[in-house]
Amino acid sequence: MTQSPMTGQHWTVDVAGLAIELPIVAIKPDFAISLMMVIDLGVRFGAHAGAALAHKLAPLRPDIIVGPATLGIPVAIETTRALNLDRYVVLQKSPKIHLGDALVQTISSITSTREQQLLLDRQAVPLIAGKRVVVVDDVVASGSSLKGAADLVRRAGGDVVGLGVILTEARDWLETLGDDAGLIHSLAHIPQFRNDGGNWVPMPETFLHDLD
Repeated sequence: MTQSPMTGQHWTVDVAGLAIELPIVAIKPDFAISLMMVIDLGVRFGAHAGAALAHKLAPLRPDIIVGPATLGIPVAIETTRALNLDRYVVLQKSPKIHLGDALVQTISSITSTREQQLLLDRQAVPLIAGKRVVVVDDVVASGSSLKGAADLVRRAGGDVVGLGVILTEARDWLETLGDDAGLIHSLAHIPQFRNDGGNWVPMPETFLHDLD
């Protein structure tokens, strides 16, 4: 670990051969996470992660990639590009004038203090219905956002054949996703942290899922 301006520490993780340092951010006095803001890591990292995810997801033969706003958008774009696909679908989190009759799914997030909504524009339903769909995001932690996205895709008639993330975090998502946990394809894993006398140390975890 190195020093972070937020808690004094960073966590280094190898993402498909590229090492990045993530600041450890306290959520509570005795609990912290290492925060990856993919939109702040630059174009090269986005392209690298998208290509690495595409390599894992290509055998699933997806017809289209779906990503939740906001941090799932660059993942969806770069994965779509690397798979040599053209269209992708974004699940919005804020109401917009054209989303008045959108399909809606309520979710929660470890980094948000309130419930959120995922909204699927009904104009995008034909891009999903009857198609092989992979849902991508930056990180899966609690699993609520990814589960909500997968459920929304299924409500639109899509066949969810995979879930792609740059990072899995701890293991709460295993219970939340249930059978869908077997659809996860990830590039790396990060722990959560507890306060040990003013020093953040990884929390013990029994990581049952065999990461792809």
